[in-house]
Amino acid sequence: MTARITALWPRALSLRLALMFALASVLLLGALGLYLYQSLEREIAWRDDVSLVGRVERMGVLIGDSDSIEALRQRPQLYANMLGNQGDLLWVLDGNGQPLIEINPARLPVPSLPPGPGVQLQDGVGEPSRLAWLHVRQDGRDLTLIAGKLLAERSQMLAAYRLKLWLALGAGALLAFLLGWAVSLRGLRPVRTLAARAASIDVQHLHLRLDSAQQVIELRQLSDALNQMLARLEDGFGRLSRFSEDLAHEMRTPLNNLMGQTQFALQKPRSTEDYEALLASSQEEYERLARMIDNMLFLARAEQPDAVLNREPIALHDAVAQLGDYFEGMAEERGIVLVNEADGALAADPQLLRRALANLLANALRYGSADSPVRIASQRHGSWVDISVTNQGAPIALEHLPRLFDRFYRCDPSRAEPGDSGGLGLAIVRSIMQLHGGAVRVESSATGTCFTLRFPVAD
Repeated sequence: MTARITALWPRALSLRLALMFALASVLLLGALGLYLYQSLEREIAWRDDVSLVGRVERMGVLIGDSDSIEALRQRPQLYANMLGNQGDLLWVLDGNGQPLIEINPARLPVPSLPPGPGVQLQDGVGEPSRLAWLHVRQDGRDLTLIAGKLLAERSQMLAAYRLKLWLALGAGALLAFLLGWAVSLRGLRPVRTLAARAASIDVQHLHLRLDSAQQVIELRQLSDALNQMLARLEDGFGRLSRFSEDLAHEMRTPLNNLMGQTQFALQKPRSTEDYEALLASSQEEYERLARMIDNMLFLARAEQPDAVLNREPIALHDAVAQLGDYFEGMAEERGIVLVNEADGALAADPQLLRRALANLLANALRYGSADSPVRIASQRHGSWVDISVTNQGAPIALEHLPRLFDRFYRCDPSRAEPGDSGGLGLAIVRSIMQLHGGAVRVESSATGTCFTLRFPVAD
């Protein structure tokens, strides 16, 4: 039902505002008109009742000062002049309820009234009317004086007043709609200006921003939000452009190596040993491309909104010990000692945790100083668990730290090695931490470099 009503509303905001303004005006004018109508109706009814009561009292005084009812019956013009309206009624009834004097142009039946002292009021029977009566005693006889008024004239007047109210309400609604439309068109001009300014910003002009200083107060928040969105889009587009360039560069290098080696080998006949060496070198380049493609596929899947984690309780000391056994040979080649200081447990995806730690350990062994320790430690901080991998070696320059987790970013591209991750290792680590709702940070100084994985503690 709500969706159906919403579909009936116009899509133009100016028309919606005009309709709402007109509706509010109709409600306000309708309430005011209803109040005025009821006030007028009560005032007219009160004045009629006061007039009827005064008429009955004057009749009582007149009858009390007259010689007899028979004399009064001979002077009907007196009552006609006293009433002076075709809608007025008058009865003088004897004790048996028979009319002694009657002025009844509407030919209404003689009303039957209950006894009671003083002047009383009630609605008439049959045609709408209002009656006032008084029981008096004159010359030893009980008399009932009745004055009445037909309500047809009052109803006609109120009907005409209601018609005028409806016409005024309709005209007011129309004027309110037109005025509201004009006001909304004028008031929404800053929105149209803002929309036109935003529409002029395209891919080639992502550096442009909306001037929120000149906007009205209500639109400044929207302008600021759009500027923040544009900043994110500019940053994301820049990252995408750099990623495309880096991807082309990273894939061009092994492809150029493959084509160059193959062209060189085809220039003249080669020995079996030369062809075997060529195939071995080509195999290394294929493996490098395969690792790069696998890492890119992993990053693409990790960024999907429906990516599912298989969280399990993990004993950190045992998990680090398994990784230490895997990297033991690489560590012995450089005289590096892996120090396992991790303890406690963590709820995380075991495979992803091992992959993140393996990438950090591989970097620590590759860039750490020979004959130095690499420490893997863990620590609990409130609702977070930190796992750090620290190695000694040359510090990372400060200008590299903000981009260290970007895809294909290397501090020194010339130091690419056959077994590296193609510049995607730390980007994978960041994606893994984002999947877990955590974060990764790096600190580097003359004493060494420390990568820290911060995992939230599941309740």
